[in-house]
Amino acid sequence: MERLYVKLKEYSASDYYPFHMPGHKRNPLITGADLPYEIDITEIDGFDDLHHASSILKEAEERAARAYRAEETHYLINGSTAGILSAVLGCSERGRKILIARNCHKSVYNAVYLNELHPVYVYPEFDERTGLNGEIRPEKVARILKSEQDICAVVITSPTYDGVVSDVRMISDIAHEKGIPLIVDEAHGAHFGFHPYFLENSNQAGADVVIHSLHKTLPSLTQTALLHINGGLADRRRIRKYLHLLQTSSPSYILMAGMDECIRAVSGRNDVWTAYTESLERTRKELGRLKYLRLLKTERYDRSKLVISAKGTLLKRADGSRKEFTGRELYRLLLERYHLQMEMAAGSYIIAMTGPGDTNEGLQRLVSALVKIDKALSAAEGQAGEEAEENRTEAVQAREDGFEKYTGEENCSAGVSGKLQQQEQVLSAWDAEQLKYSGEKTRTVAWADAGGKVSLEYAYLYPPGIPLVVPGERIGKETARQMTEYQKMGFSIEGTEESGKIEVWING
Repeated sequence: MERLYVKLKEYSASDYYPFHMPGHKRNPLITGADLPYEIDITEIDGFDDLHHASSILKEAEERAARAYRAEETHYLINGSTAGILSAVLGCSERGRKILIARNCHKSVYNAVYLNELHPVYVYPEFDERTGLNGEIRPEKVARILKSEQDICAVVITSPTYDGVVSDVRMISDIAHEKGIPLIVDEAHGAHFGFHPYFLENSNQAGADVVIHSLHKTLPSLTQTALLHINGGLADRRRIRKYLHLLQTSSPSYILMAGMDECIRAVSGRNDVWTAYTESLERTRKELGRLKYLRLLKTERYDRSKLVISAKGTLLKRADGSRKEFTGRELYRLLLERYHLQMEMAAGSYIIAMTGPGDTNEGLQRLVSALVKIDKALSAAEGQAGEEAEENRTEAVQAREDGFEKYTGEENCSAGVSGKLQQQEQVLSAWDAEQLKYSGEKTRTVAWADAGGKVSLEYAYLYPPGIPLVVPGERIGKETARQMTEYQKMGFSIEGTEESGKIEVWING
């Protein structure tokens, strides 16, 4: 097996002189920076061409396909976004209908826009107890495919950013009965299928196109991902065409070597997976003993994601009043006091991502910090709000030094959930964008006044990048309230040109 990384290292030590791109000429002295210039090359003799792979890169992609039990695999050096765009554009024809989960990443919506598709939405379940958007139920997909004609593909995200997994095998069977390909954005599940501690991946479960972000959970460099194609329903030629259109013509050999090394490191390496899963399971058991904070899990979930909820926990202010201890405050406390950088904060919870690269020391630091915070939360029996657990409490005094700073902020409305509200699609995203850029019959309004108006912009929290408002949708009053509360909580709402406002259609 010829390894790309080894070949690059051998070439860097040779006497070949580069009268070709890139301009640093493999000379680290030109900048003095400690970067891997010596293995940063372009498509030169002996190193293949990603867009017409026939030798070393073709072999690397075939190794990745075997590792993921896929029929065909392509390297993505523009991240999962390029794969999702290529998959959706390649499996659809302009103007057709497409069934997509409403909690898909913004790149799916961008593909819908580019091909002027008409989205039909399937909404995830919402768990009021945890505050998480749940899985996509197969029966909902079946019902929509039965009632809607001309749907060309189904797109879902599994696992979600929060680690929630859908029944891909059953959804795949339902789509295939209609002769429709299933595209699964499995960006957060690149570790699936390598060890029995985790679920099977979507290639194994029958999906036609699967996208994995290697860098999210595996030891690969940022921006590296894979696109897999299976079966005969997905149009392979069109998907390959879009990959050529959307990916750079100058792919990074450093990134590709990193992908090859990642696949080598996690394929057939029981020592890597055994050490990681045993350490992760110990961590989950210790976090499961928290009394006021809570380790969340759903019916089907990704065990690598540590989702810690502060829902139902109230802090006592100096004046004796109570306020909810938010996910954002837990995030900041872990960052500022314990120097632990979480992946993200939501209204009532945080996400800590783990992977084979984690150390026992790192995981134990997280456990120790959360145990200390949990002990600082002294609860009284009672009811902490409409959505709190039964018999959960009044709540909480801060007793640790430095904890008091999180008790004096403005009280955010309890019950700000991440639930995706069903909203009327008045215009297609394409028509809404045309209106926006025409500059006619539009105005910008504050979120508090946006309820009932037709949006001409996307609006989403990033991460995770799931649009809460899509161009052409009539903004629900509950969505407008959610966005107002997210602003108060300090979250950054992206997608709109003007902070705190959204552009709408006057005649809508």
